[in-house]
Amino acid sequence: MFDEYIDKLESSGNYRVLKKLDLPTQYHEHDETKRLIGAIVDTETTGLSHENDKVIELGIVLFEFDREGKIYHVMESYQGFQDPEEPLSEEVIKITGITDDMVNGQSFDIPQIEGMIDRCALIIAHNARFDRPFCEGISGLFSEKHWACSMTNIDWTDVGIGARKLDYIAYQFGFYFDAHRATVDCEATLHILSKTLPETNELALAVLLKNARVEILRVWAVNSPFETKDVLKDRGYRWGSGDDGFPKAWYIDIPSQEYESELTYLNENIYSKKVGDLPAAKITAKNRFTDRLQVEIRNSNSEEGI
Repeated sequence: MFDEYIDKLESSGNYRVLKKLDLPTQYHEHDETKRLIGAIVDTETTGLSHENDKVIELGIVLFEFDREGKIYHVMESYQGFQDPEEPLSEEVIKITGITDDMVNGQSFDIPQIEGMIDRCALIIAHNARFDRPFCEGISGLFSEKHWACSMTNIDWTDVGIGARKLDYIAYQFGFYFDAHRATVDCEATLHILSKTLPETNELALAVLLKNARVEILRVWAVNSPFETKDVLKDRGYRWGSGDDGFPKAWYIDIPSQEYESELTYLNENIYSKKVGDLPAAKITAKNRFTDRLQVEIRNSNSEEGI
C-alpha cells in the first residue's frame, strides 16, 4: 500500500521519501568467485583524544566480499559496552544516547572480538583515522590487519555526493538510520558500500578497495626555506610540528610513483640547492591511519643531498 503512495510522491519530482534502514542478509548471489571476510567497525568514546579518552561502545559487523567490490552474505555482528570508570559528560550522553547506567560494570568480550577480527582480511571504518587507534587500544589484533576508510577512500564530492558525513550519504541513497550508536553506524556504512555511485556507476566498495590498495609516500620537505611556506601549503603540504617523532617540516602524501616528479618540483620551486633525497614513509593499508610509520631516506638518481 505504501509503495504506491511513495511512487506517486517521487514521480511528481517534488518529493523524496527516505526509508529506515533494514539491513539485508545478502546483497549478491553466491557464485564461484573467491570471497573474503571484512569487518565494519565503529566506536563511541568519551572524547576525541586517543591518549586520554576511552571507548565506551564497540560495534562490529562481518560480511563477505570479493576483490571486485561485491558484497555477499552479511554475517554476525557484535555490540558491547565498556565501563570508562568515570561519569560520562552531558555532551557524550547527548551525542551517543549512552548513559552511565548502560556502561556501569560492563566490559568488552575480548575473546569474541578477537575471534571475529582474526578471520578478517580487511577492516573498514567511517573515519578510520579516529576509530583505528581506539580499536588498537582494545586489542593488538586490530593493528595486524589491513584498514580502509569509507569516509576518505572514496571521494564523495567527485562522485556527486557533496559531503562525507555518514547520515548525509545515507540520505543521498534514500535511507536513514539511528545515528551515533556503534552497530547501527556499522550497518549503515555497509549498506552504503553496497550501492552504485551516481556519477561513475561503480560499486562503492570497489572504489574504496581500489583507493585503499594505492601505496602512498609521506614526504617531508625538510629544511625548506621559511619564505616558501605558502607555496608548499598551496600545493597541499601540511605542517608537521615534530612533536609526534616525525620530522619538523612541511609534508605531503603522494602516490609512490610520483616521488621523482615531486622531488623535481621541490628542486625547481623550493630549494636553492639541488636535493637528491628526502625523508619519506611508506603508507599502505597495513599502517594507514596510525602513527606507526617507518621514516627512511628516499633516494633519487641524484648524488647530491640536502
